[in-house]
Amino acid sequence: MSPFRFDAMNHANSANRVCAEPAASKVFVVDDDEKLREGLKSLLESVGFHVETFPSTALFCQRVQADVPSCLILDVRLKGESGLEFQEWAAENEIVMPIVFMSGYGDIEMSVRAMKGGAINFLTKPFREQDMIESVTEALQRDAARLLKLNQSSTLREQFSTLTPRERDIAMLVAAGYMNKAAASKLELSEMTVKIYRARAMKKLAVRTTAELVRKVRSLQIEGDAGATDDPLARD
Repeated sequence: MSPFRFDAMNHANSANRVCAEPAASKVFVVDDDEKLREGLKSLLESVGFHVETFPSTALFCQRVQADVPSCLILDVRLKGESGLEFQEWAAENEIVMPIVFMSGYGDIEMSVRAMKGGAINFLTKPFREQDMIESVTEALQRDAARLLKLNQSSTLREQFSTLTPRERDIAMLVAAGYMNKAAASKLELSEMTVKIYRARAMKKLAVRTTAELVRKVRSLQIEGDAGATDDPLARD
């Protein structure tokens, strides 16, 4: 019996939506059933996804490069290994990739465990092609958002690293709610000097408003960036 159930109308509608996905995204399929792997590859490539297949998680780990929006379609039961255990191992080793589980022997306990571990979906064979395509689409969208946030954070840290110690002090005090006069008093500087440092900091951080400056500095503080969490008064 095929693991797929075909819905022509929904399949066509989904294909139109999915083809808008970036070609650089990748879908990895890990299953010890070669026929199923090839079937999924054919299905997903027909709607525009780039797909790579593997018979084991070991081979997957040797080849995977998650530098573009990616997701993993993983069978719960593989020869000599457990997909759920791999999910836990991946989390422990900071391998961050959305997983869509599939199983011919799924039960509620397995499904709950997978979803608690962060899985996008748990599909029981035979599943509808539409369900798989929609699950993969959601997974790639979620991973794209994660990578975008990661890149934005990296850019912000690079921008923040260009600030001088005094520019950082001013930026942090502004983020803490200090007006120019209060910041000047706290740092024993003239108000004009504070305005100059503040303007320089805003230019380096590529912001035009105080609200944008506050948002950027606070986002770094939430992430625990060392330079953005130092006490301005700790410096001379």
